[in-house]
Amino acid sequence: MNTTAAGNAVSPTGSITEHSETFPTDLPDERFDYVVVGAGSAGCVITRRLIDAGKKVCLIEAGGDETNPNIDHLNTLGLIWHSKQDWDYYTTPQPAAMNRKIHLPRGKVLGGSNALNAVIWVRGDAWDYEQWVESGCPGWSWDEVLPVFKAIENYDGELTDNRGTDGPMDVRIGYERNPIQEDMVTAGEQTGLSYNPDYNSGSVEGISRIQLNVRDGKRLNTWRAYLKPCLGDGNLTILTSTHARRLLADDKQITGVEVDFRGRVGTITAEEVILTSGALASPELLLRSGIGPAEELREVEVDPIHDLPGVGKNLQDHWLSPVIFTTGSEPVPMGEVAPAEVHLFWKSKPDLPVPDTQPLFFSVPMYAQDSAPNVQSGPDNAFTLQGGIVRPESRGEVTLSGPNPQDPTLVNPNVLAEQADVDALVASVKQCREIGRAEALAAWEPTEIFPGPEVADEDLEDYVRGSVVTYHHQVGTCRMGQDETAVVDPQSFKVHGLAGLRIADASIMPQVPTGNTNAPTIMIAERAAAALIGSTVEGITAPGQ
Repeated sequence: MNTTAAGNAVSPTGSITEHSETFPTDLPDERFDYVVVGAGSAGCVITRRLIDAGKKVCLIEAGGDETNPNIDHLNTLGLIWHSKQDWDYYTTPQPAAMNRKIHLPRGKVLGGSNALNAVIWVRGDAWDYEQWVESGCPGWSWDEVLPVFKAIENYDGELTDNRGTDGPMDVRIGYERNPIQEDMVTAGEQTGLSYNPDYNSGSVEGISRIQLNVRDGKRLNTWRAYLKPCLGDGNLTILTSTHARRLLADDKQITGVEVDFRGRVGTITAEEVILTSGALASPELLLRSGIGPAEELREVEVDPIHDLPGVGKNLQDHWLSPVIFTTGSEPVPMGEVAPAEVHLFWKSKPDLPVPDTQPLFFSVPMYAQDSAPNVQSGPDNAFTLQGGIVRPESRGEVTLSGPNPQDPTLVNPNVLAEQADVDALVASVKQCREIGRAEALAAWEPTEIFPGPEVADEDLEDYVRGSVVTYHHQVGTCRMGQDETAVVDPQSFKVHGLAGLRIADASIMPQVPTGNTNAPTIMIAERAAAALIGSTVEGITAPGQ
């Protein structure tokens, strides 16, 4: 059995058994160069780059080690939801979604949400990054982020000038394919879609085989690819089961973090604090620290220390609605590696600049949790064509319900509040119905059970509002930019008006990209590290350099 430098046993699946010599059981009393809050996709990348540069780093993670065996295998990722590795967020009741509270799974474990997502690698469309520039973020164009994506990737597909092969993140298209998923590709083409051999080329449009972050058929996240190999490094301290309660401030200088460390309150100090907790937890920590809209903070009895109106605003997400089919006598095969192997990008209106939908195809039934009317259960032998929108017009917010750490965060994404979002999702569901009825899938004898044949295409709006679920892509709540509602400087990643505090995660995206958000989050983290220490990796530069 292999061991790490710190002497921790490594299981055949790659999961490390938690030992005290790696994860301290007492709070450190030293002052660090950096405290990084959140060991997810961004936090693991930044921590690795900082310790490589000789910096002393304390990484704080509210969850524990990746001991749940379901983390390894993508086919069981749904079993992690509602587990102790899930923050188990719910939205506030959503008026435009039949007043439902929608579950938002978020990772509470080393690896963060990259430990419970579907590891689908999507950079987004080149157009997305031009929109970031236009919104007030110079240095973020497609031409400027492309070299960073290439430096991150170890891609096994056809090599072009757009792809990288020497990076730490395996990006795989050559994994064992599921025959029903291959028929889904053909079915999409039969309905008039063009096949896109590489949706990560800068143009996403068309139907594609999904590229996955897997190694030896198992999940690969940034914890495993970047940071786990460094366990035992003398510059690295990882505190698990450590919940950041508030930031410590001396006037406008952030000096550290107050934490709940395994049931005890203490403090960790550093020259700088970097928030990498994601689009829900990063704004929450700011708000609990008195950093945000001053009047709103006073309303929940939090004393404001820095009036920053944009904190918690601009919340965006992608949204799904399932089309589920049972099959005849032929059972639906389980994928060797993943439950979803095919997706497509399509314009619900032909005059759009880029696709606004991204249906995602599963070899399992993806019944909608907490749906109304009931889309919550059904036969196990079924497959799903998920209608999905990725250019939502609706915007929401993250706010506090009270001044105490135990007072819940209120997450209100305003799902489907804009009629354009409803129309796009209805169009996507219609398209999924058409693909499910295509000749290429006929041999499976599919029977639509949701929405069901009794629901006509022109009557899908109620079904969509009652079945909509998250695509797990929350962004935007600490938006980077240069106007009065921006939170983060797009070149330095510093929080406007404060010293000693930076943010580098999905919360700083001004607009949600066209596609899954994990790859752009890792790209952001690499560029933030370059801004902190200068790049030591070819192709990775800070914005504006």
